[in-house]
Amino acid sequence: MLEQKKDIPNHLGLILDGNRRWAVKQGLPVFEGHKKGYETLKNIVTAAFEQGVKCVSAYVFSTENWNRSEEEVKYLMNFLLWVVKNEVSSLHEKNIRLRFAGSELGLRINIIKAIDEAEEKTKNNTGGTLVICFNYGGQQEISDAVKQIVRTGTKPEEITPELIGQHLYVPDIPPIDLVIRSSGEQRLSNFMIWRTAYSELMFIKKYWPAFTKKDLNDAFKWYAERDRRFGV
Repeated sequence: MLEQKKDIPNHLGLILDGNRRWAVKQGLPVFEGHKKGYETLKNIVTAAFEQGVKCVSAYVFSTENWNRSEEEVKYLMNFLLWVVKNEVSSLHEKNIRLRFAGSELGLRINIIKAIDEAEEKTKNNTGGTLVICFNYGGQQEISDAVKQIVRTGTKPEEITPELIGQHLYVPDIPPIDLVIRSSGEQRLSNFMIWRTAYSELMFIKKYWPAFTKKDLNDAFKWYAERDRRFGV
């Protein structure tokens, strides 16, 4: 695992917003926005790990995104499958561990299988952890965690924040230190609401495909100036 540099977030959260609007602004089909957004994600994740970030969680497809057009949902599902099958070797060569956070409900069997294989292949990598939040919803995650706890017969008085945390989708990843959301929207939109309890929040006006390494560096400089007292 890379040594974390001073004033660099340990866990970076990315809300990849504005792919479709970027494409429209460029006069391109919506799907081209998603492709460009993925290329941007690869570049930013690599840059983040190089600077000492140990975990990056990217909000790729929310549980609410099923409400988009059937054509777009189908494209995104097929695109994820292509990424998982074709890009995992590149991540593996870079010593990056790939994890997925989200519900399997509604996902095709071949997608679930590809995700499992990618996680298995990269499970021992130590160069950084990339968490893909796909078919993910923060409220659903907490609900699913509580359901798991209830099934074990745990008494109400025994349920603690620590216990709930142990039953989240990817329980071993740490709280998020910095969340960056693109496109000008200023909300979390159900992104890791448990792990963002004390996150620093940065909202930028650029659409995600236009986000650059300089923007990332500027975000880290801003983060380094924050006084994180955690209520003290």
